[in-house]
Amino acid sequence: MKEEKVSGKIFDGEVLKRLFGFIKPYKLRFILLIVVILISAALSPVLPLLIKYTIDVPISTGDYPGLTKMLILMISLLFFSSVLAFFNTYLAGWLGQNIIRDIRIQLYDKILSLKLKYFDETPIGRLVTRTISDVETLSDVFSSGFAAIAGDVLQLVLIIAVMFYTDWRLSLISLSTIPLMLIATYIFKEKVKKSFNRVRTAVSNLNSFMQEQITGMSLVQIFNSEDISYKKFVEINKNHREANIRSILYYSVYYPVAEVISALGTGLVVWYGAKQIINPEMDVTFGTITAFIMFINQFFRPIRMIADRVNTLQMGIVSTDRILKVLDSDDIIQNDGKYTLPVKGEVAFKNVWFAYTDENYVLRDISFNVKEGETVAFVGATGAGKSSIINLLTRFYEINKGEITVDGVNIKDFETSHLRRQIGMVLQDVFLFSDTIRNNITLGDSTISDEQIMEAAKMVGVHNFIMQLPGNYDYNVMERGSTLSVGQRQLISFVRAMVQNPNIIVLDEATSSIDTESEELIQNAIDKLMRGRTAIVIAHRLSTIQKADKILVVSEGKIVESGSHEDLIAHDGHYAKLYEMQYLATLA
Repeated sequence: MKEEKVSGKIFDGEVLKRLFGFIKPYKLRFILLIVVILISAALSPVLPLLIKYTIDVPISTGDYPGLTKMLILMISLLFFSSVLAFFNTYLAGWLGQNIIRDIRIQLYDKILSLKLKYFDETPIGRLVTRTISDVETLSDVFSSGFAAIAGDVLQLVLIIAVMFYTDWRLSLISLSTIPLMLIATYIFKEKVKKSFNRVRTAVSNLNSFMQEQITGMSLVQIFNSEDISYKKFVEINKNHREANIRSILYYSVYYPVAEVISALGTGLVVWYGAKQIINPEMDVTFGTITAFIMFINQFFRPIRMIADRVNTLQMGIVSTDRILKVLDSDDIIQNDGKYTLPVKGEVAFKNVWFAYTDENYVLRDISFNVKEGETVAFVGATGAGKSSIINLLTRFYEINKGEITVDGVNIKDFETSHLRRQIGMVLQDVFLFSDTIRNNITLGDSTISDEQIMEAAKMVGVHNFIMQLPGNYDYNVMERGSTLSVGQRQLISFVRAMVQNPNIIVLDEATSSIDTESEELIQNAIDKLMRGRTAIVIAHRLSTIQKADKILVVSEGKIVESGSHEDLIAHDGHYAKLYEMQYLATLA
């Protein structure tokens, strides 16, 4: 999986505008940071001037009281500069951390609103990179980007002005190496920008690969694919290493070159200044030469820093662009509905067509009606479209054509969270968070009491099992419920559905992974749960749905048969053949 590349133009007006929008809540702090940085920059030429005066006047004339005063003044200046440096570092860091906190919150809130289709098409590792690495990059933008560049530019302007005011001849000599520095800086900036894009791509690829492989580790091991997985990881990690080393190489070359150019400027100043001092007719002093040596260091340092900060800013523009693509994604669930009244449970699909991608329809002109309190079962071969039906009912995906209603109301007219609260789901692939059993049942809903949890657990028949665990309902099931068996995880998912007291129950292969003993417990709980509620059941085990009021047979995205178990057996069609195959398999 390859990541799209972004050039990260530093003057991308739209991205910069959006980036500054994140600063708005902290405008006063940002202004204070700018003021601190500008004051620090304005003070930078003062120390060389003080040293020049100290050498040329108190030291040259032997004025010890004057020398003492100058030392006190310089120490005071250094102390004040240190205080400014503290506020600069703290304010920049505070600003950066608060902004990336806000961005992460916005980003995660957006992720929560995205359709499942978005996650089908986007690797999880890429979203992790957006939320963690790309957002973290923005911290440097605010701590050493905008404001710091402004300070460096002001420092350059002031130093040049003071240099020419002090001695225009030495200024021209000092600045004669600027073209070399600008050429080196430009080459460095372009090279680092390209290397950064490669690094970000490599990080995203590494995150995606690790997420997929760790999630599917049982599959990797059961098929003895460890060596193949290892070789793929080595290759991806190699690309990551090479991208970073190339970036390090550019920094390794640029900074020594910049130091050599700076030293060359210093050497020219010393050479020319010494000639002028030897000539008694010239007015160049030791203090002037000393000040210019300091000016050169102060002048070239901002140039080097600006190059680095511009790259930091470019990194931020790249990361911001990628983050904004997630924030601006229109692949979200449109929650424009206002209907929030309790539902009775009548469900109807009317000429529904649906495709996950383009025109490859998995459901074709599906129509059926489930009356209030009725139990309807869907059967059919894998890939026939059974699970797609419940994905559409819960608005995980949007239909292409047709209409779905609950109690005669189009599901798009429901407030989405209200609609989903009316539907209790138990899926074949149970997902448990690394948390307590209680929190996995309530999913953080504080309105659900312990009494409700225990009542639902007793109904399913797992209360005694849970009470035997260390901590009981506070037992941590670890990631994906790894400390529980498949059957135990499924039973807890039933408690999770029951405790919501929904009006519509959806069971998607809910008993396919359950052993015989657990299935008996669940079947008893299902009977209690379905009583007085609308139930939609999808099952491979036909023995579990024989009591359904209606059975719909789905084949290639269409409903090909409908009726009770007895009617369909008598019809001797698709259902009868499926039932016969399972019956014979049981005998075998």
